[in-house]
Amino acid sequence: MSRTGPPLRKTPPAGADAARPSADVAFAQSTLGQALIEVLAHGSPSRQSIADFLLRHQLRATALGIEELAGQCRVSTATVSRFARELGFKNYAAMRAAVAQALQSALQPVEKLRSSIARRAGAAAPAMESLEYAAASIGATGQALSPSGFEQVVRRLGGARTVYVMGFGLSSHLASLLASHLETFCPHVVDVAGQGGTEVAAGRLTHITARDVLVAISLPRYALDAVRLVHFARDRGASVVALTDSPASPLAGLGDLVLYAHSSHPVLPSSSTAALAVIEALVVALMVSNKNNVDKAARLTEAVAAYLYGAEPAPGKPARKSRQSIRAG
Repeated sequence: MSRTGPPLRKTPPAGADAARPSADVAFAQSTLGQALIEVLAHGSPSRQSIADFLLRHQLRATALGIEELAGQCRVSTATVSRFARELGFKNYAAMRAAVAQALQSALQPVEKLRSSIARRAGAAAPAMESLEYAAASIGATGQALSPSGFEQVVRRLGGARTVYVMGFGLSSHLASLLASHLETFCPHVVDVAGQGGTEVAAGRLTHITARDVLVAISLPRYALDAVRLVHFARDRGASVVALTDSPASPLAGLGDLVLYAHSSHPVLPSSSTAALAVIEALVVALMVSNKNNVDKAARLTEAVAAYLYGAEPAPGKPARKSRQSIRAG
């Protein structure tokens, strides 16, 4: 399987069908964003810390002085100043101005919501606030994705000998859900981690080849094992589809195709709501991609219909007895 350019990797596709990207993805498209991604991949730990903060918190960075940014990144002000000069800016103030300029045409819905909630000074109940964040995350995610991006992922999945799906921690539940959906439409699907953890996952990836696809899901807090196993799959020639939250994610630079799902949340380390919405959208795109998949979905519905509450028995077949009637009989 040849590697083609990713539709949503770091720089989402331009075109009539491409949705307006959210702020973090749009920022990653800029010259400054690309330079920060390069630092994130190859810089020293202190420089990576600054680059990571700027990629994730662009709006906040435009309001921070050099001492405040240094404190957020746990580095010295001298390190921040040197970082700015190494990127080609006269000083920190010039770099901060460049960040603001790159953001002025793209405002992230989640950030807008955060400001709105702050102005209400805690008037909303925490549960309702969480629901508002979930809705905003899905909205922001929808703006950053495009139909062509989903179509390219669907083609990779449809052409794979085996589709491996991997996630650790909370992402393992998303991976299992995706694997369950794909089993109906793909010849062979492997839930890499399942209930077994890293050793089991590594064992299941042993036979991955260039004819296969690995779908890797990772949201904050990122699992180091996920990154290591993605490297392993790439070394074996497999195609990688990454589902993650930001261009600053360690998976963003490893996926042949990348789907971004916002995960910002005021209380939780991250939210899975938008990632779940992306998974469902991907499955729908796969289902309707060809007539054979539609037929498979219809056959699955027929197969499970007799086991659903309130379903009518098929013609010529007796209704299933309840446990109580079986005991009585």
